[in-house]
Amino acid sequence: MRLSRQQERWIWHGGLGALALAVLVVPHLITAAPLDMLAEDHHGPDPAEQAGANFPGSAFFFAEGAFDPAPGALTIQSPHVMGLAEVKTAPATIFRGITATDSYRALNCLTSAIYYEAGNEPEEGQRAVAQVVLNRVRSPLWPNTVCGVVYQGSERTDFHCQFTFSCDGAMARLPNAVAWVRARGVAQQALSGKAYAPVGLATHYHTLAVRPAWAATLQPVAVIGAHIFYRGMGFNGTPAAFSDAYLGREQISGPAHRIWPARPVTPAELLGAGPAAAYVPLPSTTPPTSEVQTMPIPAPLLSTDKLPESTIRPEYRNSGRPLG
Repeated sequence: MRLSRQQERWIWHGGLGALALAVLVVPHLITAAPLDMLAEDHHGPDPAEQAGANFPGSAFFFAEGAFDPAPGALTIQSPHVMGLAEVKTAPATIFRGITATDSYRALNCLTSAIYYEAGNEPEEGQRAVAQVVLNRVRSPLWPNTVCGVVYQGSERTDFHCQFTFSCDGAMARLPNAVAWVRARGVAQQALSGKAYAPVGLATHYHTLAVRPAWAATLQPVAVIGAHIFYRGMGFNGTPAAFSDAYLGREQISGPAHRIWPARPVTPAELLGAGPAAAYVPLPSTTPPTSEVQTMPIPAPLLSTDKLPESTIRPEYRNSGRPLG
């Protein structure tokens, strides 16, 4: 029996109506269950979504179950530290210069390394960087002075210096005074003999954003902040390999002259001070002892002075600037 033209029209319109109804109703049916589940919070807020729990490299720590600490690894109660291997704490060593100038240079060089390498890191990350520098000082594989380690290779033209900031133009920009004071406090503690246990005898590190070829030749020991730290394999990773004594004579106080800016950079602690301004010592971050030589260090002052942009290579114009 053949349908009349009127019946065909009714069927056609009925089909379109059913399709339109499905388009309107089906999405609500699909999302109803997930929305009901989201309404009930079974686990509390996700720490990865809390501003206070985020820091450079924090995504590494929020990857639940992907990076578990090794059994027996030295860990501390901190969300910024993850032990990856058993470590032996570096010996508590006081790095005291022969003269007050030597002590000041050592402090300034170590502060620079902490500031430019980990200026935006939690305190644990800054202490770990300082420990790596001092571990190298005590290893015969590197110079036995603080400034010698920090600025090793800064004379190279291929940017393969040991610490990139010393040869990539980062130091051409004035440091942030507040961050500089924070880094110097960490440096003072490290030089006074306060070893940072979680990195042990680590001598290398890199950010979590890269994977250098040399990483496969070393033993990873910890992830701290935005960096992963390594110690040497075999004998070079044992306490016996760190037998050099600190020389105490700091012959240099900055990178190789070839990369100095056309206009010398005023140290952060002297900014805004007049030519006759006196040195003002900061409160010590560690209890004074008769064994540690101290010297007055001028307090950093803020300044609006800036280097001419023409003296800074374009690709490094943001180097040294704090994030945020």
